[in-house]
Amino acid sequence: MHVISRKKLLEFSMVHPDAEKPLDVWYRGSKSAKWNNFADVKLIYSSADIVGKCTVFNIKENDYRLIAEINYRNQTIFVRYVLTHSEYDKGKWKL
Repeated sequence: MHVISRKKLLEFSMVHPDAEKPLDVWYRGSKSAKWNNFADVKLIYSSADIVGKCTVFNIKENDYRLIAEINYRNQTIFVRYVLTHSEYDKGKWKL
């Protein structure tokens, strides 16, 4: 998969250093993946959920949430947001 954009992961890690390693693990795992559908995602990330057009990943157990749009046909993951759990719960990202 082609992950767009790693910059959001790095910026989030600057503010939340404890997220750096888990985000890097997610990035490397997702970059090397060949997902054809959400079921393939669930095989690797069992806690992933679909919310609207987005896939939500738990990062660092449940401390952070990574919200992405996945285009299986083009093999791309577009990172929309990386949020703390409390930011995610506010739901403003859904707008």
